[in-house]
Amino acid sequence: MSLDDDYVGAGFSARLGWGARPALLLVDPVVAYLSPSSPLYCATAADALAAMASLLASARSAGLPVAFTAVGFADETCSEAPLFAAKVPGLRVFADGSPLAALPPELAPLPGELVLRKHYASAFAGTALAAWLTAARADTVVIGGYSTSGCVRASAVDALQAGFRPMVVREACADRAPGPHSANLFDLDAKYADVVSLDSARRAIAG
Repeated sequence: MSLDDDYVGAGFSARLGWGARPALLLVDPVVAYLSPSSPLYCATAADALAAMASLLASARSAGLPVAFTAVGFADETCSEAPLFAAKVPGLRVFADGSPLAALPPELAPLPGELVLRKHYASAFAGTALAAWLTAARADTVVIGGYSTSGCVRASAVDALQAGFRPMVVREACADRAPGPHSANLFDLDAKYADVVSLDSARRAIAG
């Protein structure tokens, strides 16, 4: 029996499906994951960036709500999230003024698009994201970003727990190694989200 068949047989991997009103959420698509000089560099981040740019163009064309997140701290002590910083000292690259904390030009937000500063992994933790999505009448959250095993995963799980349908776009996510990337996409698809292709996401966004 294949692993896929084993999970389905045990009652996992059902499909949530798309709702009536998607919103796009790009989780921490910042230079820290794109620059080889960064401790958080992901080798496949550039490919995911191209996919995110494609999703962003589709969402804007369809007039859908768009949100970006970026981790940010007042300084390199990361005192707003002391235990997270103790576990991941690399978070110091997100101190105010660091060029690694910036969004790349390909994903420059437009007026009216939400940019959330966050201190923890999930885009929902300590932010107004859930309220903003509710006000925008969104019932589905299309997710891309960095990294698959960290902030993307945490955001997808919290989206489900907040009552939204998470659609994680496979090509629009990246991690520092193939193993964590693939394993977390598999687990998300089994338990918390629908993992979908870029092409299928763009078709759904277009309506």
